[in-house]
Amino acid sequence: MSEPPIRLALPADEEQLAVLDRTAWSVLHSVQPAPLPPYPPFFDERHRPHDYLVAEHDRRIVGYIRLVRATALAANAHVRQIQGLVVSDEVRGMGVGRALVRAAIEEARRRGARRLTLRVLGHNAPARALYESEGFVVEGVQPQEFLLDGAYVDDVAMGRFL
Repeated sequence: MSEPPIRLALPADEEQLAVLDRTAWSVLHSVQPAPLPPYPPFFDERHRPHDYLVAEHDRRIVGYIRLVRATALAANAHVRQIQGLVVSDEVRGMGVGRALVRAAIEEARRRGARRLTLRVLGHNAPARALYESEGFVVEGVQPQEFLLDGAYVDDVAMGRFL
C-alpha cells in the first residue's frame, strides 16, 4: 500500500469514524469500556471534525488521529496533543499509523505549535515504538495508573519538539 491520502475530517465522515472507532476498540489502547449501543455521536462539542486527520484507502476511512490543544490556557497555546490514534485492522502494519503521526506533526506545526505531546498505555508496545521512531521521548510514567482487564497498566507521557 502506498502512503494513504490524509485530510481533515468533515462532518459527513461521522458514521465511518464511529464504526471504525467501535470496531478497532481494544484494551491495548483504550481506557474506556467497550462501546455498547446506544452509541453516542462521534462528533460533539469536545470532538469536532477539524480536530481529526483521517487516512483513506479505496475511498474509505481506515484511520484517524485526533490533534487538539493540550489545554485552554494561553500559557501553553504552543502545545498540541495527540488524543487518539486508530487504524483499521485491515491496514495495520502498512504504514497508515506512521503517515497519520507524520501528518499530525506537520499539522501541529501549521497551527503554530512548538511541542507535541501524547499519552500512551505502557503495555502498547507497537504504539510506543512508532512514537519513539518519530522522535517522541518518554517524559514521565504514572505507574499502574489504570486497571484494565484485570491488570494494572502504566500511563506513559511522551513528547517532542517540532
